[in-house]
Amino acid sequence: MEYFETTLGGLLREKAKTQGDRDFIIYADRDLRFTYAEFDKRVDELAKSFLAIGLKKGDHIGLWANNIPDWNTILFAAARVGMVLVTVNTNYKLHELEYLVQQSDLAALCIIDGYRDSDYVAMVNELIPELKTSQRGHLESKKFPYLKSVVYIGQQKHRGMYTMQELLLLGQHTPDQLLHEAEAQCDTNDVVNMQYTSGTTGFPKGVMLTHRNILNNGFGIGECQKFTEKDIICLPVPLFHCFGLTLGMMAIITHGSAAAILENFDPLLVLATVQKEKCTGLYGVPTMFIAELNHPMFKMFDTASLRTGIMAGSPCPMEVMRQVIDDMHASEITIAYGLTESSPVMTQTRTDDPIEVKVSTVGRELPGVEVTVRDPETNEECPVGVHGELCCRGYNIMKGYYKMEEATKAIIDDMGWLHSGDLGVKNEDGNFMVTGRIKDMIIRGGENVYPKEIEEFLYTMPEIKDVQVVGIASQKYGEEVGAFIILHEGASVSEEDVRDFCRGQISRFKIPKYIFFVDTFPMTASGKIQKYLLRDIGLQKVQELGIAT
Repeated sequence: MEYFETTLGGLLREKAKTQGDRDFIIYADRDLRFTYAEFDKRVDELAKSFLAIGLKKGDHIGLWANNIPDWNTILFAAARVGMVLVTVNTNYKLHELEYLVQQSDLAALCIIDGYRDSDYVAMVNELIPELKTSQRGHLESKKFPYLKSVVYIGQQKHRGMYTMQELLLLGQHTPDQLLHEAEAQCDTNDVVNMQYTSGTTGFPKGVMLTHRNILNNGFGIGECQKFTEKDIICLPVPLFHCFGLTLGMMAIITHGSAAAILENFDPLLVLATVQKEKCTGLYGVPTMFIAELNHPMFKMFDTASLRTGIMAGSPCPMEVMRQVIDDMHASEITIAYGLTESSPVMTQTRTDDPIEVKVSTVGRELPGVEVTVRDPETNEECPVGVHGELCCRGYNIMKGYYKMEEATKAIIDDMGWLHSGDLGVKNEDGNFMVTGRIKDMIIRGGENVYPKEIEEFLYTMPEIKDVQVVGIASQKYGEEVGAFIILHEGASVSEEDVRDFCRGQISRFKIPKYIFFVDTFPMTASGKIQKYLLRDIGLQKVQELGIAT
C-alpha cells in the first residue's frame, strides 16, 4: 500500500487546487454547501485567527458541538497550523467536561449553545467562574492553567468568549506569512486529533492520533467502498466520534468525494438528504438504519442513488441487512470494525462480499494493516477457527494515550500489537468474526457463552426487533445469561415464549434465565450499547424481584 505522507491541511490545499469547484461539504436541509476551494479559504481565515489570539503548534483545542457546519472548519484550521483538535462528547455533563478539560490540557475550548438537555454556556461558566471577568484570550483559571480562550460558535456575545464571526474577521486581517510559517512546521507524524474513549469500559482516555493514522485509515476505508470523486456520502453519525471523523470525513477527502452532513440524526432528514443530493453512500449504526427503514414515510423517498456505505457499532441482523440492500438499494453496503486506538478501522467487508459475510463477520484486514487472533494467556497466534483476542498492528496504531504511559503499555505489547479486548475468530476465508468482549463473555458454571451467538439466534424470533445478551452475576454459577429484548411494535411475547423458542435450538446453558422487555438500550452518543450498564440493571432487577441468583 502506498501511504499518504501529508497532513490534513496539506491534502485539503491539494484538493482545492485540483478540484476546487467540486462540492466538499453539504447541509441539504439548510441548502448550504462549500466547494473544496471555498472551504479551503474559510479554513485559512480561521487558522490565521488561531495564531492571532496566541495559540501555537501543539496546543490542544477542544470542540464541544454536534455536527454544525463549522465543525470541520475548526478541525482543518487546527490541523493546518499544527494544533490538536480534542473532540468532546456531546452528551457530557459537568463532571465529565471538567475531567476532559483538565486531563487534556486544553488551551482553547469551542462550544455551541447546548445539546438536548445540556446548556453548554451555563456549564462552562459554572466550571470556569473566572471567564466572565477575564479579557478574551487571557483567561487565568486556577483549575485549568492551560486554558486561555473560549470560543462561542454563534452570533450571540458572551462575556470572556470570542465568537466565530470575530475570529473569521480577525483571520482576514492577519498576514498570510504567519500561516505559511506555521504550516511549514507541520509533519504527517504530528498528533492532529485526540478522541476520548467512549467509556463503555473504564475511565475515558485521550487517544492521540496522527495525520498519518487517520488519513491512511480513511483512504483504506474509502477504497473498501470504491469511493471516487463522484460519490456523495450521507453522514448522520457524530463527527466527534471516529465514525464521523475518520470513516466519514477522512475517507471522503482522500477520494475527493462530498459529505452530506446532518447536524443531528433524524431518519426523515436522512431520507430527504439521500433523495435531494442523490447520495451514493449512507453511514449509520444498525439502529439508525432500522429507524429509517421503519419510518412510515420511507416509501415516499427515492433512495435508488444509494450504492454503498458503512454499518458499524454493533452487529446487523440478517433481515435488516436484506432490507438495506433490497429496499434502500445499498447493494454494496459494508461492515467495519475497529477501535478508536486503531484509528479506528482494522477490518472491513468489501462491496462484493455476499450478504452472509456482511452479517456474520467483520470482513478482513484493511490494506497495510495486520490483524491476528491471539491467545489472551500466552499471546501466541491462534490457528484458524480458534477463539482468541483480536489484535492489530500497522500504520494505524495510535501514538498512545495522552499522559497515560502505563495504560498505553497495557494495550500495545512489545511486538507492537494493539490488544482490542474483543474476542474473535478467523475463518477459513480470511474473514474475522467478533464474538464478544473478553469482559462480555459469560462464564456460566465453567461454560464459555458468547453473547453474540445467542443474540443472533434470538433475532430469528419474528417478534423481536432488537436484543442484547449479558451476564448477570450469580452465586451458584458465577454468571447467568440475561437477555434485554425490544419487541416490534404491537408484538406480544412472554418470557416463557422466548425460552420455548430457544429450547431444542440452542444449548440449555445458553438459554437466558433472565429476560427483560425494554424500550431502549443505554448507549453512548456514538451509538455503542453500554453492556456494562445492562449487567448492572439486570442484577438490580433480579435483586428487586427477590430471585435467587
